[in-house]
Amino acid sequence: MSFREVFVRILITGASGFAGQHLIRYLAAVQPEAEQHGTVFRADVSSLVSNATYHRLDLCQAEAVLQLIRELCPDVIYHLAAQSAPARSLKSPWYTLETNVRSQLNLLQSCIESNLSPRILLVTSSEVYGIVKPEELPITENHPLRPANHYSLSKITQDLMGWQYFMMHGLPVIRVRAFNHIGTGQGSDFVTIDFALQIARIEAGQQTPIMRVGNLNAQRDFTDVRDTVRAYYLLMQHGIPGECYNVATGKCHSIQELLDILLSYSTTPIHVESDPKRMRPSDIPILQGDYAKLGTLTGWQPSISFADTLRDVLHDCRQRVT
Repeated sequence: MSFREVFVRILITGASGFAGQHLIRYLAAVQPEAEQHGTVFRADVSSLVSNATYHRLDLCQAEAVLQLIRELCPDVIYHLAAQSAPARSLKSPWYTLETNVRSQLNLLQSCIESNLSPRILLVTSSEVYGIVKPEELPITENHPLRPANHYSLSKITQDLMGWQYFMMHGLPVIRVRAFNHIGTGQGSDFVTIDFALQIARIEAGQQTPIMRVGNLNAQRDFTDVRDTVRAYYLLMQHGIPGECYNVATGKCHSIQELLDILLSYSTTPIHVESDPKRMRPSDIPILQGDYAKLGTLTGWQPSISFADTLRDVLHDCRQRVT
C-alpha cells in the first residue's frame, strides 16, 4: 500500500501563508481523496482557497494545540507556520524565537501526549547554514549550522528539535531546509515582492518613478514556490524519518539580477536609489544549495525558470495594486 493510499487526513500549519496556500492547491490536485485541514492565526478565512477546512489557532497555546491534534488525529502534518522574515527578526528577536520554537514544541509534544505518530514534515530554512565561504558551495546537508541572525537561530532550534523528537520518541519527522522560495501571493517583507510592488505602483501612478533598494550584491538560490511544494509532497511520500533535505535549484542569482529582470518587464522608465534603511546587518553574502539528496531519493528537480517566476510575480503584484 502506498503512502498516498494510507494518508487520508492532512494537517497543514500556517495554512494561510504563502507556501501553505500553494501546498493546499497542489495537494488537492495530487491527493483529491485526502481530507485537508489547516491552522490559521489572524487570516480572513473567506479569502483563502477552498480545498481545506481551516481552524483558527494560536500554536503557542499548548492546550489549544493538544485539543486540535486529539480532535483531528492527523495522518500527516506539514509544519509550515512560522515568523518567516529574517529582516523582521532583527526588530523582534524574542517574538521570532518564541513563535517558531514554542509553536513547534507544542505541536510535537501534542502528538506524543495523544499517542499519535503522524509523518511530520518540518520546514526550516537555508539560513541555518549562515555565512558560507565560496569554497564551501554548493551547500549540502552536511554543512555546519551557523546562525547569523535570530531567524536562523530559531530555525536551527526547530531543526534540532525535530531530530530530538525522532531519536527520543520515534516520531517520523522529516526535516526540510528550504532555500529562498518565491512566487505569487508572497508577502511584501520579501525582496522579490517588495521590488515588484514598487514597480507595479510606479506603473499605476501611485509612486514616483524611483525604486528604493537595499543590498543588491547578496546572492540567493531561488526556487519557485510551486516547485517547492512539489518537493514537500515528494518528501512526505518518500523521505526517510530523521533525515534532512535541502530544497534548492543549485543556481545562484544576485539581487541585482533579480531587480534587472523585473525592471526589464516594466512598462515605464524607473530610477533606482539605494536606501540605507533597507540594509540588513550581518546579511549573508551568498547561499547556494545542493539538492542531490532530494533529487536522488525522489527524482525531483526544479521545473520553472527564474525569469518565468519573476514574470508571474510582477503580474500578480500589478493585480494587487489595481
